[in-house]
Amino acid sequence: MEQTVDTITKPRQDTGTRLHADALTLAYDGRTVAEDLGVVIPDQSFTIIVGPNACGKTTLLRALARMLKPRKGTVYLDGDVIGSLPAKQVARKLGLLPQSSIAPDGITVADLVGRGRYPHQRLLRQWSRDDAAVVEESMRATGVDDLAERLVDELSGGQRQRVWMAMALAQETDLLLLDEPTTYLDIAHQIDILELCAELHGRGRTLVAVLHDLNHAARYATHMIAMRDGEILATGTPEEVVTAERVQEIFELPCQVMPDPETGTPLVIPKARR
Repeated sequence: MEQTVDTITKPRQDTGTRLHADALTLAYDGRTVAEDLGVVIPDQSFTIIVGPNACGKTTLLRALARMLKPRKGTVYLDGDVIGSLPAKQVARKLGLLPQSSIAPDGITVADLVGRGRYPHQRLLRQWSRDDAAVVEESMRATGVDDLAERLVDELSGGQRQRVWMAMALAQETDLLLLDEPTTYLDIAHQIDILELCAELHGRGRTLVAVLHDLNHAARYATHMIAMRDGEILATGTPEEVVTAERVQEIFELPCQVMPDPETGTPLVIPKARR
């Protein structure tokens, strides 16, 4: 029988960063997705994970968020093994916007966003004016404040995505993990969400996101992780990761890379395939 690592017995590990992982092997049932991954998320960075479909991006994010137990290796949060910490303690430190979420039937937008305050509730500290103010601000920041009394299951896919983003913001964590936060959104709302992420990063939060759009990733990331076939092929700044050679290696896409005329960040121009 295959042995698994008991992560609870592992000692604290302080590396100077709040969130990192060592020697991860990640799997679903009998299928191994990634082996021996080492990941360091720089504090107060906007880290974006990129790579082709089914390369392990979401799997890695789920492991960092304690949604997936590694088959081997360890994820550390503030020096402690994340799997050894109480769920509510983790939720007060780390927020997650998953790729797909299902809201309870008949719940309103305001009530769903309010559930982001659950980690802050205690026996002697129930709902307060501060909680209400955080919920209102989270809905305003994501542009769903005018939907507060609507039922979530009546909304479009893009509207629901912004409601889930609002709930993640209401958690008020210094670490925020986002799995494809621009899914279902039109181009204008994609930019709105990414600008909001950039604003949160500017206020000192650490963000980790999975994105498919390489140009969006290069424009907004301060740190990038590029994956292919369950391996991390490159890490660093967008200028270090998004080169014509790397894009060819990771995506098998012949291209040119030039400075974005708006931001100066790398801009990928695929070569015509005539």
